[in-house]
Amino acid sequence: MIRIFIFFLISLILANCSLNESSRIWNKKEKNKTDKNIKIIFDEKKISYKELNPNIILNLSEVNTQNNILDNKNNLGNQNYTGKLKKFKNFKFSKFNFENDIDFKPLFLKDGIIFFDSKGSVIRFNNNQKIIWKKNYYSKFEKKNNPKLLFALSGNKLIVVDNLSNLFLIDIDSGNLIWRKKNDYPFNSEIKTFADKFFAIDLKNVLRCYFIKDGSECWNVETDKTLTITNSKNSLIIVDSFIYFINNLGDLTAVDILSGDLVWQQPTQSSDIVNITYNFKNSKLVSEGKSIFFSNNKNEFYSIDLKNGSINWINDISSSLTPILIDKLIVSISDNGFLFVIDKEKGNIIKIKDIYKIYKDKHRKKIKPTGFSISQDKIYISNSDGKLIILELKTGNVLKVEKIAKKIMSKPILYNNHLFLIKNGAIIQYK
Repeated sequence: MIRIFIFFLISLILANCSLNESSRIWNKKEKNKTDKNIKIIFDEKKISYKELNPNIILNLSEVNTQNNILDNKNNLGNQNYTGKLKKFKNFKFSKFNFENDIDFKPLFLKDGIIFFDSKGSVIRFNNNQKIIWKKNYYSKFEKKNNPKLLFALSGNKLIVVDNLSNLFLIDIDSGNLIWRKKNDYPFNSEIKTFADKFFAIDLKNVLRCYFIKDGSECWNVETDKTLTITNSKNSLIIVDSFIYFINNLGDLTAVDILSGDLVWQQPTQSSDIVNITYNFKNSKLVSEGKSIFFSNNKNEFYSIDLKNGSINWINDISSSLTPILIDKLIVSISDNGFLFVIDKEKGNIIKIKDIYKIYKDKHRKKIKPTGFSISQDKIYISNSDGKLIILELKTGNVLKVEKIAKKIMSKPILYNNHLFLIKNGAIIQYK
């Protein structure tokens, strides 16, 4: 009887130990694997940044300003803008719900702007804010579902994809519909073009290639699917004859444009993720032709080799904003309001500056940057509280804070020596 009692006692102790992490009675290999997955998938650590070399003066003598809004590499560098932020023009459209995330931009033409309204109407404005044409190709039902449109230009043809699974081609001079197609799932990316083709990603993380002429599909590349969606648009770039894209799981994929063949894939999150958190966001991809740079809101900033997908370096920077490459430097703004200047080649952080110290602590927790652009000598940062913060580029010092809107607005867009901002109901042009 005593032997039976001892046997049950020992069994009970061993069972408790095997279920108790603190006991350390685990299979070492199994535990390490579990910890790794947990760290990658669920890690919500908050990094407290401290200023680094806040007074250093950046040498930007080799920088050349551009004037290019359409770039297959997504790197616009610093744009030409010498204005004084004086309101110049106001392109009005009907208000719609941006769902706290304005990730859309107008299409700029030499003689005007193309954008859309709350019912999905495509509107072409001239430079005097007058409507040249306004066209809508949606049913009553579709109009009620708040179409959100993304544009790309191919000659005098306007390529459109939307969040309702539609893709269509419009004559830019008349606004007339050339063709319209339907995808199985809504689109969730910017559009890129190459020769006679265009590319977009849908909500199932499928990269699709279409012929511009008739909208027929050339090929598609599937990646891992998720059960939830992300707020941000998936990003893609084209370098030479290869297209690189990132899905809402953080997987970076390289594809041969001509064949549609997969070249390489680099997961930046765990491949075990099926149901990723809704607030996961990647920045847009940018490239200088040798490496790809991007970041996410989970404290990861990557440099990845274009040829083979190997990781050059990783930094602990939490940002869902598109970084900007200037010569040998990378400029980024973290989600909690710090300016980062990074060495492009080695990934060394050169400068960290606290931009949001202009806010009281209780307020800064509620505010996030929505985007930024760089001119010859200034950095323009838009914020979720409707304010535009202007920094001196060489020092990072705050020069001015302008109240633009009541709440969230788009990133500042620099084009043709003007600054544009989208708020709900209008595109504001500054000179």
